[in-house]
Amino acid sequence: MYLGLDLGTSGVKALLIDAGQKAVGAGHGSLDVSRPHNGWSEQNPADWIAACEEAIAELKAAHPKELAAVKGIGLSGQMHGATLLDASDKVLRPCILWNDTRSHAEAARLDADPRFRKLTGNIVFPGFTAPKLVWVKNNEPDTFAKVAKVLLPKDYLRLWLAGEHMSEMSDSAGTAWLDVGKRRWSSGLLAATELDEKHMPTLVEGTERAGALRAELASKWGMQAGIPIGGGAGDNAASACGMGTVGEGHAFVSLGTSGVLFAANAAYLPNPESAVHTFCHALPDTWHQMGVILSATDSLNWLCEIAGKDAAELTNELGDGLKAPTGVTFLPYLSGERTPHNDAAIRGAFIGLEHASSRAVLTQAVLEGVAFAFRDSLEALKKAGTKLDRVTAIGGGSRSRYWLKAIATALGIPVDVPADGDFGAAFGAARLGLIAATGADPRAVCAPPSTDETIEPDMALTGSFSDAYQRYRALYPAIKGVQA
Repeated sequence: MYLGLDLGTSGVKALLIDAGQKAVGAGHGSLDVSRPHNGWSEQNPADWIAACEEAIAELKAAHPKELAAVKGIGLSGQMHGATLLDASDKVLRPCILWNDTRSHAEAARLDADPRFRKLTGNIVFPGFTAPKLVWVKNNEPDTFAKVAKVLLPKDYLRLWLAGEHMSEMSDSAGTAWLDVGKRRWSSGLLAATELDEKHMPTLVEGTERAGALRAELASKWGMQAGIPIGGGAGDNAASACGMGTVGEGHAFVSLGTSGVLFAANAAYLPNPESAVHTFCHALPDTWHQMGVILSATDSLNWLCEIAGKDAAELTNELGDGLKAPTGVTFLPYLSGERTPHNDAAIRGAFIGLEHASSRAVLTQAVLEGVAFAFRDSLEALKKAGTKLDRVTAIGGGSRSRYWLKAIATALGIPVDVPADGDFGAAFGAARLGLIAATGADPRAVCAPPSTDETIEPDMALTGSFSDAYQRYRALYPAIKGVQA
């Protein structure tokens, strides 16, 4: 058996798989987020441990023999969080999370230093770890003076599980301290935030061993002491390992609250100017790129609230076949946009409304607007040298075949729908634990799931979708010029 632990923002998931990678059981522990001030988002690292204990206790109650047979553990987690420890590994303050925006001014100052984009391949976003440390230095200097180690959330779990200060490349790439091309800490970028390499954990690849389970915890859970713990991955890279998105040209589109177009690369291909994330993948000598849409299914959920209907009711009104764009355009910038604009202030819009614009027309425009936002990400990836021939769809929005048909037509490539199964971050983490424990071939282990259905572009509508996309592209500068 192999155990994957995924530390998300809303909870911890513990997933057991067998040697054939079949899911055997899962446990969960819930988490809350503290928002003491506007733009702040924090969690107490002690709550991560409590949630992990809860998840493993649930697994032990239902599957004690299987838990006792675990031979490897893998970790996944929410990225970018700043967990600050003193010299005795005591937590100095609540962890500042990935979606905390308090350090926007510090991020802008770091981003103005050309070394950051050159070495990290990314814009320095406020959610990244480095600007948070500058904020702490400026606003909580006594705390900053005591910082001995900075750990990412899943690596704090590793410290508890194994007593080691260790991390891996995919998660560390989101700190703005990693030389992403060379896969090592940058002393120059650390110095720019008044830190050095002694403040950082030791780095391994996600497939390598990074600690072993402490005897005290092994005894409590009925497991063997010394079980190897794999390096693991940040949440998106772990999900990609679960989806088998690890080879050159492999990609998935995630239709969740936010949207992600994720592509695996065999080379380092940065394009920070288009707000594409370029990070190390969890596998050696592999990188990945992500285009990020801030409001994907959130856009449809927003319309649902206004219409007083659920998502299925609204999309069912469109019928079965894909329709040509109506001339009504929706810009899904309800909370700003990441790729390609990196604009936190821009807001959404409906353009082209008329008396005949029914509820169904608005629903159609919302689905198309999100599809065109994915097209923006595809174009940004193309500029960075990534060519995609097809994508796999995941996330709650992928249940809508109409939406997938619109995305396939907007992107001009087929969209594969995987057979039912759990291919998320916990599954990817369990796979990485298996590889670390057995030395198995990472690409053989991280195989893609079987495809249940392929959604092809509607060739009869590619012209009208292309025209509608050009209108969509022209509207961002137009509304940016008039919004306060």
